[in-house]
Amino acid sequence: MSAIFPPTSARPAPASDAIEFKRVKAIFVGSVGNLVEWYDFYCYAAFSLYFSAAFFPSGDPVAQSMSTAAIFALGFFVRPIGGLLFGYIGDRHGRRLALMASVLLMCGGSLLIACSPTYASAGVWAPAILLIARLLQGLSLGGEYGSSATYLSEMATSRHRGFYSSFQYVTLIGGQLTALVVLLVLQNYVLDTAELKAWGWRIPFFIGALLAVVALIMRSDLPETQAFTAQRKQGRDRMGGFRLLLQHPRECLIVIGLTMGGTLAFYVYTTYMQKFLKLSVGLTDAQTTAVSAASLVFAALLQPVYGALSDRIGRKPLLLGFAVLGTLFTVPLLTALRHAQGPYEAFGLIACAWLIVSGYTSINAVVKAELFPASIRATGVGVPYAIAVSVFGGSAEYIALWFKQQGMESGFYWYASAVIACSLLVYLLMRDTRRHSRIDAET
Repeated sequence: MSAIFPPTSARPAPASDAIEFKRVKAIFVGSVGNLVEWYDFYCYAAFSLYFSAAFFPSGDPVAQSMSTAAIFALGFFVRPIGGLLFGYIGDRHGRRLALMASVLLMCGGSLLIACSPTYASAGVWAPAILLIARLLQGLSLGGEYGSSATYLSEMATSRHRGFYSSFQYVTLIGGQLTALVVLLVLQNYVLDTAELKAWGWRIPFFIGALLAVVALIMRSDLPETQAFTAQRKQGRDRMGGFRLLLQHPRECLIVIGLTMGGTLAFYVYTTYMQKFLKLSVGLTDAQTTAVSAASLVFAALLQPVYGALSDRIGRKPLLLGFAVLGTLFTVPLLTALRHAQGPYEAFGLIACAWLIVSGYTSINAVVKAELFPASIRATGVGVPYAIAVSVFGGSAEYIALWFKQQGMESGFYWYASAVIACSLLVYLLMRDTRRHSRIDAET
């Protein structure tokens, strides 16, 4: 039987060292599983420059990138379904089961990509199989976010919830960083460009499937959260489901509004940035990978710092800081980056961008979890978030490439600024969830 932790706040005395160690271990395991899921998902973006021609033959590299970006976006559009499905599992049957099921599905999607035939051998079936695999991964990731955000937020103590919850984005970024490290190793030490395009792009997906099995084993031993256990004692028939979610329309709209600007900014400086550095800035493949990897390391280091800061000053000041600076400086930063002279200048500009974007990424998970009661928390976090990410995050790369193809690349910069400005209005009107946390109210 899984261990159950005592309430995460309102205790008369600090938790014992043994309980605190188990708590940190559970948060670590949950975070590692999150890293594996995002590694699997981001391998597609990291290696798309090499496998796009295998599925979409064309002499135009921008057109090939747009085709792979379109499938990348479609993988996002099923995320709300994944959020609803795995949110229901998490709210009705436990956070641990939802986390295990999501990583298992991700394993299947990665394995399918690794074994997919190319256009030369299967014709139109090749991109169709690729699409099916991405849809499976999209379903998995749609459930992963809500489940892991809920789990980490409920496991953390009230005083350090922002700090511990920030590790969701540490591992999320770490997943993409791991994908880039694998790419860097294959590029420089194992395979040449021709081999990577011919068959080497399959290697990271095989690695991802194997890592997902390891994460599944680790998650099988996770303890359940006190918040879920206490709510289940009141009756499972009052937990989870779309009908219960509809009873919280204000919270759902807040999640969509606070997510739209942040998720667009996040995908601009992660998945799209690799193509931007190569196609627009003009860096080499190796320089593009090195700059992307270095900027992600910098971003990962910022997350717990900002998360800990939110435990002291609140969540709202960080969100406002991101939105104000993002609205004002997205166009200047991307314009300067477009004309960057070499990899070092490019890294410096991206690092400046991460100083802004981390105000959102570090705490967005905990803010959403603190909005909902335990009975609908995994679904409430996952579904509206997935809707916003599908519309604004998953489409970011495709829209950016479309603007570039039309000869209006700077138009995308203004589009990103406008979306961030819309989130600013939400931040101004919402309450600070650190001071009005539903998690603390329940415990």
